[in-house]
Amino acid sequence: MADKVYIVEGRQFRTAADYKLAEQDKTVIDKLRERTHTMTTEQLKSLRADILKKKIRFNTLLGDDFAEELGDLITKRERADRASAGRGGKSGAAGREVTARRNARGEGEAAGRGGGAESKAPADPSVEAGARQILQARERRRKLILWISTAVAVLCVGYVGLYYYLDYRNSQTFAMLSGIKQNAEEDALGGHPGKNGAAQEEEQYATVTLDEVDTSLPDVLPEYEDLLKKNRNLIGWIKIDDIVSDEGLPVMQLGLDNPGANTWYLTHSFDGKENRNGTLFMDANCDAATPGTNLIIYGHHMKSGAMFGKLDKYEDEKFWQKHPTISFDTIYEKGTYDIMYVFRSHLDTVDSVAFKYYQFYEAYSEVEFDSYMREMADLALYDTGVTAVYGDHLLTLSTCDYEEENGRFVVVAKKRN
Repeated sequence: MADKVYIVEGRQFRTAADYKLAEQDKTVIDKLRERTHTMTTEQLKSLRADILKKKIRFNTLLGDDFAEELGDLITKRERADRASAGRGGKSGAAGREVTARRNARGEGEAAGRGGGAESKAPADPSVEAGARQILQARERRRKLILWISTAVAVLCVGYVGLYYYLDYRNSQTFAMLSGIKQNAEEDALGGHPGKNGAAQEEEQYATVTLDEVDTSLPDVLPEYEDLLKKNRNLIGWIKIDDIVSDEGLPVMQLGLDNPGANTWYLTHSFDGKENRNGTLFMDANCDAATPGTNLIIYGHHMKSGAMFGKLDKYEDEKFWQKHPTISFDTIYEKGTYDIMYVFRSHLDTVDSVAFKYYQFYEAYSEVEFDSYMREMADLALYDTGVTAVYGDHLLTLSTCDYEEENGRFVVVAKKRN
């Protein structure tokens, strides 16, 4: 007895299961064929592209056959459009309608040839359900993509909101600290204006008494006594016109005996709370009480301009000409610094023998000092005319630079005598 033959759209299938899948594909294709009668040439091209890219999936080779059929239909449409244009635009819309009717007749004939009644099985009631499942799956994917896009948008908005909230909280804290410092300065000059509103607020930080401060250290400047009581990690105050806020910013420092001494203030604010803006801090290897050759201060390069976010303005020589000095007080001594070198650098591997500005704390000889100066002069973006000799005290400001991996933007200044 001969095997049963299954034919759909002119293609032969070996098993009943394959035939069932082919019938499902044919149901979808028939619906798409109906739509092609009213589609423009561009829409037909888009439909064919979706099939070839598997955006519309079929279970059998009938999908490839339909894509080829669409290709023929597109070719006919384009040929008819060109012929119509060549006849001077005869029957613009009418001509396309005639062409569409002709194509429809051709498609009907092709469908008639493909159906083959030789041994076509009875219509399966699950075919329509299969077509619906395909369309429903596409709709589920569309909704999933929409949901994911919405969730990502919400997260982005939340992240930006948190970023600006932390920046605002930092600015409020620094304004309050600046007010305390200014009041203390006026008190020291004999003004005695009394505490301002910020200073009268309830204490937000753990305080220490000056009795707890090491008495072997130099006397603390009067304007920093109250601030030091709020956080004994305060080591100084820096101000640079058009770079650091008008009131200036506190500079913190943890001793080398503290875990993460050179990383803690990258992610914490003056009050010790986590804050991605961090706080400016001095390298733990530097000693503000008995300054060596070089004091190094680090800060984030924030896109908002917070911390050292504007330090790279010194890339422009004209900006330096208008802002040639830095005001930096340690809690023990006031200081004004003249900018000497501005350069780009990067973090090197531990075993590298390259010049590492971030390890230059002390020069133990004139030869060593001059060597450091030559290294920085060679890197300098421009000549400031400021030079230093062995025995001078320097200040180095360092922040991230995104022009290269692990890049750093550096400003070095010399303290005025």
